Amino acid sequence: MLLATQPHTYAQRPETCALRCSAQPRQCSIRTSCAAASSSSEGMGKATLRQAAAAALLAVAAVSFQPVEARAAATPPQTQASTQSEEVTPVWFGNGCFWGRQKDFVDTEKSLGRKGENVSAVVGYAGGPKQAKRVCYYTGLPGSIYEDLGHAEVVQVDLKGDSENSEDQMRRFATTYFGQFKKTPKGMQRSDPQDAGPAYRNVVGVPGGIHGPLFKVLEAQNVHNMQLIEGQGNTYQRGRPSEDDKVNVVYIMDSDKMSFNLAESYHQFHNGIGKPFPSDYTRGQKQIAKKTGRIHSTGCPDLPF
Repeated sequence: MLLATQPHTYAQRPETCALRCSAQPRQCSIRTSCAAASSSSEGMGKATLRQAAAAALLAVAAVSFQPVEARAAATPPQTQASTQSEEVTPVWFGNGCFWGRQKDFVDTEKSLGRKGENVSAVVGYAGGPKQAKRVCYYTGLPGSIYEDLGHAEVVQVDLKGDSENSEDQMRRFATTYFGQFKKTPKGMQRSDPQDAGPAYRNVVGVPGGIHGPLFKVLEAQNVHNMQLIEGQGNTYQRGRPSEDDKVNVVYIMDSDKMSFNLAESYHQFHNGIGKPFPSDYTRGQKQIAKKTGRIHSTGCPDLPF
């Protein structure tokens, strides 16, 4: 049974709108698809509502898909570019929709001299205390949807080399992360507040969390003095989230305890919201990541767009 969730606004994400609009049509900007799903779902049970929502999703995408072969979600394997002797420490960052955020971290990796198969940035779901065989987007089956499991959308990148090199790379990635926020009268806010709710809350995952050696690096790059709070993973009590989407707050997670779950392939190297990216990123870099096994089937429905 799915846990209760808070209402969200998905003004610019049509595939999410199609899934949610049968229950909350006023929150969707694609009125035609939402109205159709809403009118066809009157008097239906939960299972039929999900079918109607899925039908609306297919209308928006203008494609059909078959669920991929079941496979447990897992952290992407090390690529061929990583040698056996090289120490790799994955860390992850989340603050809203992961589409445009991934591009920022890929650009930071390139500034570090990483190219092609050496680029490590992938998007996924993390920060939830509940474990599941697979963790999926809203197209997943009950019990697999990332928000209900307490996760947020994140970008994972690798720190490579010894502790000194790792701290320097962490400094660069943290600078990128805090640079994604904008100043408001209420404090620092992420750039896409229209995507609201705990699934889009600000999170950072590092080994040991606030007690780990990389936390001091994160603190030093927090130039706008955002509140860095120890995160335990979001849960729901009577429909209320324990870790909600708040302005000027970042939840710091222990990545050794909070697993990263790779997102579906169609989310990887995606265009930003209303911002297209070059094809050498959306197609070229994505193909390299597939070839090296950094992105792969997760067992969740994968849409061809």
